[in-house]
Amino acid sequence: MTGPLSSPAVPGVSAAVIVLLVPTPWSPPGVDPSSWRAALAEDVVDLIAPLPLVQPAIAALPADLPLASKIAWPSMPQYELPTLSIRAALSAAAADGHERAVVLMADAPDLPAMLIGKMIRPLSTRTVAVAPAAGGGLLGLACRLPVPSWLPDLDPETADVATARRPAPEPTMVAAAPGWHRLRTPDDLRHLDLALDGWDATRSLLS
Repeated sequence: MTGPLSSPAVPGVSAAVIVLLVPTPWSPPGVDPSSWRAALAEDVVDLIAPLPLVQPAIAALPADLPLASKIAWPSMPQYELPTLSIRAALSAAAADGHERAVVLMADAPDLPAMLIGKMIRPLSTRTVAVAPAAGGGLLGLACRLPVPSWLPDLDPETADVATARRPAPEPTMVAAAPGWHRLRTPDDLRHLDLALDGWDATRSLLS
């Protein structure tokens, strides 16, 4: 379902890249949980917004549309979802006319941009590419559109490559893409490299 804040696909882009505003179950001591969630999501949005040949977008439940509007870049589509799911975000991109889409979780602020390309690339020969998250669950998923009927509504916190492959007509239709970490627990902070550029909003709260 595409909400009223969406915009049609832009000709010439290789894929829609959608930041899914998932809940954030933890925040560092002394950091307001809503500010922490907003910072993580803002950094992911700021990562994808300037990328060439993609259409960046944000997908959220109605209650989170104010956050989406706050962190969106000008003219960035915002999809209002009936359910907070990867499948719903992919369907919104398909309704906007996209032929391929990537859904990224909004809690991976220091994600290297090149990993997004490594999720899109397999779609030249595969139907789906799944990127796992360190510690379990998914970092993101890329898919040819429309969404295949056999693709389950994967849980970002528990699904993996095998979960996506199991119902596929052929296992080779689902590629495994490189994974990355998300910030869901105190232990995840140890993966951050303060020497890396970017993720300024998250960095400011940690400093």
